[in-house]
Amino acid sequence: MHAQQFRPHDRFVLWQLYIALAAVFLGVIMGFFQALERMNIDLFKVFGFASYYQGLTLHGVLNVLVFTTAFIGAFLTYVTMRSLGRPMASYRLTALQFVLMMLGVVLAGWKMLDNSSTVLFTFYPPLQAHPLFYVGLVFVVLSSWVTFLNIALTVRAWQRDHPGETVPLQAFLSLVVYLMWFIASLGVASEVLVLLIPWSLGWVERTDPQLARTLFWFTGHAIVYFWLLPAYISWYTMLPKQVGSKLLSDPLTRLVFLMFLLFSVPVGFHHQFVDPGVPVMWKTIHAALTYAVFFPSMITFFSVIASLEMAGRARGGQGLFGWILKLPWNDPSVTAQLLAGIGFMFGGISGLINASYNLNQVVHNTSFVPGHFHLTVGTGVFLSYLGISYWLIPALTGRKLWQPRLGVVSSWLWLIGVSIFSRGQIAGGLEGMPRRTWMAAATYVLDAWRIPNMMTAVGGTLMFLGAMSFFTVLLGTLFLSRERVTVTMPVADIITPPEAASPIFTRQLGLWVAVLVVLIMITYGPYMISYFSNPAFVARGLRVW
Repeated sequence: MHAQQFRPHDRFVLWQLYIALAAVFLGVIMGFFQALERMNIDLFKVFGFASYYQGLTLHGVLNVLVFTTAFIGAFLTYVTMRSLGRPMASYRLTALQFVLMMLGVVLAGWKMLDNSSTVLFTFYPPLQAHPLFYVGLVFVVLSSWVTFLNIALTVRAWQRDHPGETVPLQAFLSLVVYLMWFIASLGVASEVLVLLIPWSLGWVERTDPQLARTLFWFTGHAIVYFWLLPAYISWYTMLPKQVGSKLLSDPLTRLVFLMFLLFSVPVGFHHQFVDPGVPVMWKTIHAALTYAVFFPSMITFFSVIASLEMAGRARGGQGLFGWILKLPWNDPSVTAQLLAGIGFMFGGISGLINASYNLNQVVHNTSFVPGHFHLTVGTGVFLSYLGISYWLIPALTGRKLWQPRLGVVSSWLWLIGVSIFSRGQIAGGLEGMPRRTWMAAATYVLDAWRIPNMMTAVGGTLMFLGAMSFFTVLLGTLFLSRERVTVTMPVADIITPPEAASPIFTRQLGLWVAVLVVLIMITYGPYMISYFSNPAFVARGLRVW
């Protein structure tokens, strides 16, 4: 396939990537301001923000909703085209996904910046945002649905031209990611369209906070895997190529993603362990399924490590861990993803604590949770996306990466910073320090929280410096780099090909979806039926800050 045929789609991919990076740029600055608040340095006031909570809302929405969704749409569109060797099925859909994303970001961003939608990224009622904030988020989700439709149509067109053949691995994984996300996003879409927009417009006076939380968390945990699985696509199918190794098994990789498809959605009640409206039995079932979804991550850990070890030993690595030092740590894309994996490993371990019903009672709504969250999404996902950007931006622009050594430094700064930051947050959480709280204004700060707050500020500052180093490399590539290069998407060779797998892992995706639907009906159906017999539409809208 000639590169010219990809170019019209690549323009929208690049522009959507710019939206993602612009969002995370502002989101990181808001995070830096929050970290400094722990040391009573109030930059929010200096820059004219209405409150700490306005910055917290911008930080959460821009980083975990806008940046991730926009980046994934751009990245997996690019991956699908290169994997299948053909442009997307519809140029108009590629353009539409970008337009919807841009409109959504503009609307939601506007209403956050004017302080009419300071509702934090979870936007729980009775906190009420401006209607345009919710409409903006609807556009962001619609953009992701358009991406899913375009990927599905492209895969189907490829299958028509290649009857009886197995869909190439990267395209198959991209389709599974968006299939899982489409099903998961129906929860938050229902919440926003049915409950929140009519309520914010004044068409109804009250809404139901418990039902809204349930619909939000139907999506809210699965969205973590929507963010994570594109990083896994890179770890499985691209990183081995970048380090000079091979992917162990095509069938195993497909199975891992199908397991995520099956178990990512019916786990939402583990975020509602302290909600009195959810019976203990359903919380227990979701807790068990949460441990089930940990299993494919463990397979990923061993599979990716095996590929990395083969590369290190081929480069002369000796002993139990000597192979690690032989990996290409001078490559900023590789370094970012390796360090992302290290951070994510500790984030996964702390996540098991959140998933335990008894232990969750201790850490729920404490700073332990953002300590865990910044290791998983804030490092495993974020650093992986930065690592991908180090080759994707040159591939899309034709410009050689500017100052790659600074790119390596940026990832180390982030990992060191997040290690200090998360240690402080976790330590504070174990001492009862609350999350989502303006600690500099609190009158009840305990002595046991002072060192954790100091660690949060120091770690957050190092994270900020790491992120700004990345943006320096990015801007230097776009405006200072003069050398033209041709960069292609890395695709790892495979030891065990797809032909070695049962068709259930490669061609029977509909069966997995059917099982998922049944599992959702079992884990959510009885609860929802009983709840709708006595709903609680009791909450008027509040605007606190």
